Amino acid sequence: MYNVKSPEEEAVERRRRAETARKARIFNARQRVIGINIEGLNQQVHEKKLQQHMEKCQDEAYDTLRKYQDKALLQQDLMNKKMQRELQIELTQYWAIQQQVEDSRDADLKHGHKGAFNITIPESKLGPASMQIFQGEGVGEEKLRREQTEQTEKDLQAQMEDNKRRHMEDKHKEMLVDRELVHTDLWAIEQAALEKERQKTTCIVNDSYNQVLAAERAEKLREQREAEERESLAHMFHTMTSDLMTECVEAADIQVGGGRPPQVLVNQWKGMNTEQLSTIHKQRDQQLLEKQKQRDAEKIQDAAWNLQLLKWSKDAEKQERRVAELKREQEIQMDRLNMQLAREQQAHQEYLNKKLYTNKPTKDYFWQFNTSSR
Repeated sequence: MYNVKSPEEEAVERRRRAETARKARIFNARQRVIGINIEGLNQQVHEKKLQQHMEKCQDEAYDTLRKYQDKALLQQDLMNKKMQRELQIELTQYWAIQQQVEDSRDADLKHGHKGAFNITIPESKLGPASMQIFQGEGVGEEKLRREQTEQTEKDLQAQMEDNKRRHMEDKHKEMLVDRELVHTDLWAIEQAALEKERQKTTCIVNDSYNQVLAAERAEKLREQREAEERESLAHMFHTMTSDLMTECVEAADIQVGGGRPPQVLVNQWKGMNTEQLSTIHKQRDQQLLEKQKQRDAEKIQDAAWNLQLLKWSKDAEKQERRVAELKREQEIQMDRLNMQLAREQQAHQEYLNKKLYTNKPTKDYFWQFNTSSR
């Protein structure tokens, strides 16, 4: 009989197996106790680097082999081409030496029976395939050869005349080109001479114009110096006859009218009179008296401020002493409270150690924890 399980039992069993695998993966005693295998990881890194080095060496070896094979293929190709050239040369020499026209079977037909071999077989035993020359063959061959020779000579003469004509045309063209070049050179020389003459004329005109400008400029400078000298003499005369040099005090005061105070010309002012000086002295004495009064008032104010600062400093010292005394009393009370709490804590600890915690837990108590990964 088969042990048939219900879907609920299979689901519970599946979840139980998953939980067991998860607990084995999470509560790994080896990793928790021993930790990560550093040597193994280093060994894997070393093996990886060694593999990469071997692959790199292998690639380099493949590259070297590929280059060697390429060079070998190129060398083989060059050798094949060389052998083909030598074979072609030898074949050409063989054709020229061993396969001449005179050595062919029908050489006697084309060279007037020169070097023909004698036939020893009777003509009665020779068939139609053994015939080498027929009656009527070669009629008019000499005439045709002469005509061909004459035609060849005519063609050669026409070619020579044509070449001569082209040579003469080329020489004529070269002569025309040389003549044109000479004409161009002469025209360039004439133009250069004209340009030089034009430049010379231009330089002469410019020199004349510059001389005229220099004369006009010299005349303007002379007139300007004369005008400056006249203005300087007029200024000197005005200065010598002005109120500044004659020291006229009244010239500095100007009455403008309209109720406004008189204005003073600074460039013509020669100093103050006695009345103005006495007024200034009086104002200075009054300012000195007011300054002395101000200094006395400041001294009195500073003395009062110093007394107030002294009073405030004494009050601050008293307040600091009171605060320090209060802090010292608080510290004494805190020490007493701490001592009382320490005695109570010690008594409570003795109660826990001697009376309450007398039954120590066993291993089964600790094994009940961490039994699930959830």
